[in-house]
Amino acid sequence: MQSESPLRLGFLMFPGFPMACLTSAIEPLRAANEIAGRRAFVWRLVAETAETVRCSAELGFEPDMTLQDAEGIDQLYLISPPTAHFTDPRRGQARLRWLDRTGVTLGAFSGGIFPLARSGLMADRTCSVHWCYEAAFKAEFPDIPAAQSVIVQERRRITVSGAGAVFDLMLKLIEERLGRDCMTEVACWFQHPFVRDADVSQKVPVARVGATEDSLSGRIREAIRLFETHIEDPLRIPDIARAVGLSGRHFDRQFKLETGQSPLRYYHRLRLAKARQRVLYTNDPIADIAASLGYPTSSRMVRHYQEAFGVSPKVERGLTQAMRNGLGPRLDAAE
Repeated sequence: MQSESPLRLGFLMFPGFPMACLTSAIEPLRAANEIAGRRAFVWRLVAETAETVRCSAELGFEPDMTLQDAEGIDQLYLISPPTAHFTDPRRGQARLRWLDRTGVTLGAFSGGIFPLARSGLMADRTCSVHWCYEAAFKAEFPDIPAAQSVIVQERRRITVSGAGAVFDLMLKLIEERLGRDCMTEVACWFQHPFVRDADVSQKVPVARVGATEDSLSGRIREAIRLFETHIEDPLRIPDIARAVGLSGRHFDRQFKLETGQSPLRYYHRLRLAKARQRVLYTNDPIADIAASLGYPTSSRMVRHYQEAFGVSPKVERGLTQAMRNGLGPRLDAAE
């Protein structure tokens, strides 16, 4: 059934937020209003203060209201890089909790799940976390389940992994408010290739292959899943081969055929990729990161890290922090 009252959305911007997430939310809603000939959706840009907020592309956005003044909205979505914090955490987090108590649906796009979780509002709920932030998220919030689904909607929480999935969520809202015909027309306006269900898994690249994990055979995908779930306590490659029902030689040959590298090298690179997420998106000590990933010493991880990425973890963290502070091109925020 189509609703006559407009759905009122707020987008809470933090410095360095991914602009693609914001435009992927607003543009389909604008198109839906034009097609419907009425304001079925209204939106407001929200920020912690009234100052201009610069996105990851270095463009500035003027907020329509501050978080403390945000009222009369049905849904509020946090958009940020994973490193974002409130300037005044006590006041900002308290305001989010107040909005929750008044019945506002709270959500997060991309790295926005981090400040939302830091506000204590994801307890006993599953959330969608972009694959490139997964290691950092699990390190900071080990008790909050992180799903591979592009969208997770659970008890007045809506979390979305990235910009493409934000567009999918908006199409879903359009269908709910204006019907499937309007939703389809909006998708066609933007040549959106298909409308994904919320429980579709994220696309994750296979290192050095130019493909995604869902293009691999079932047994190789299962092997990679075992790699992923045993980062801290690495498994032996023969044990993984047996677990997926292949002999050691057949497993090694099939894995190389599909991924272009041996299982051991892939596993090694995967652990380093997780280490890099922690280096870039947390302030955890390098020694703690190495220990959590099963390295016997931090010096060994540092050596392997530098061989893989051409820079030490300490130097890369410093360079990235400098870029986030406006001293160079940004490396931030999965879109």
